[in-house]
Amino acid sequence: MTMRPWLRKLVVTSHVTTSVGWLGAVIMFLALAVLALTSSDPATVRGAYIVLQPTGTYVLVPLAVLSLTTGVISSLGTGWGLVQHYWVLIKLLITAVSTAVLVLYLQTFRLVAEAAANPATPLSAVRNASPALHSALALIVLLAATILAIYKPKGITGWGWRRRPTTS
Repeated sequence: MTMRPWLRKLVVTSHVTTSVGWLGAVIMFLALAVLALTSSDPATVRGAYIVLQPTGTYVLVPLAVLSLTTGVISSLGTGWGLVQHYWVLIKLLITAVSTAVLVLYLQTFRLVAEAAANPATPLSAVRNASPALHSALALIVLLAATILAIYKPKGITGWGWRRRPTTS
């Protein structure tokens, strides 16, 4: 099934926009996580960890889900297909796994924010390297997906070969 050109452009634009937004949000998240780890001001440390939780819930997760959804729709409505080319399949796996890890990690965001919001919690117990580490890894993975999308390395999956028209 191929989409009409106007619809294909709309879906691809939506996919690129949400994917770039997700990448930018991860960079911002990483900056906040590093600030929380390195600041000497207790209010800044606590505030940064408190902000990470709603950022994850209301920015990162929606962008990740939208990127995944628009990517699937785009691949199904264009000649690239969902599982016909290795680069599309790898991008799909990267996006799906990254989204799942992010959703599972929301509990950690909540716990870190709760600890930071409690003035009785010592600052040493509030500082947590996990958000910085996970967002740095997310940045690397999302950059890999971006590289795949731009360079589109050759390679057709077994499924793609079976779906190709035969010439007699």
